[in-house]
Amino acid sequence: MNVIIVGPDRGLGAALEARGATVTRLEGAASGDRLREVGIESADLLVVTDVSEATAIPVSLELNDDLKTVVYAADSVPEFVRGNLDFAVHPDVLPVEAVAEELAPAAE
Repeated sequence: MNVIIVGPDRGLGAALEARGATVTRLEGAASGDRLREVGIESADLLVVTDVSEATAIPVSLELNDDLKTVVYAADSVPEFVRGNLDFAVHPDVLPVEAVAEELAPAAE
């Protein structure tokens, strides 16, 4: 499973890697060009941890329509993104290990 995390890692990257995922971290502006550079076209999952970069979700879906999208952040997701989102969770509700378990079931 190829995962791209946009925003601060919050420990989620290591938890996903422990479950066999390949994780690429993208901090700063998640423009279409930067998303292409980190391989969004072949990614399986996009996790946004900074809702100020939520625009990355619809942009990424234009480049990869099979992509699963998740927001793991304390702030509210902008309305224009909600219809494109597969899953959103507040970090205080589920720890990174539980989120990783849901997103990347252990390889058999």
